[in-house]
Amino acid sequence: MSPDRLVYMANQIGKFFEVQRSDETVPGIANHIKKFWDPRMRKAIFAYLDEGGDGLDPPVREALEQLKAEAQGRGRPTPETSFQGT
Repeated sequence: MSPDRLVYMANQIGKFFEVQRSDETVPGIANHIKKFWDPRMRKAIFAYLDEGGDGLDPPVREALEQLKAEAQGRGRPTPETSFQGT
């Protein structure tokens, strides 16, 4: 899948979670990507993030950075949110 498509999809997820409680925006994005994106998609978006991540909205970038750190064993597990869809 192309980086442009992954950025678009990630930002769409981010737009959905913008209207949730502010303390659940980033964890909601991260949980959604963790649960529903294929590992190859996550690997590709992490590589894109390493290249600068142009076009990623700030909360999406933050969620991806947390997921990447978690996947590399450097970060805390993403907290669950109260939102039932994630």
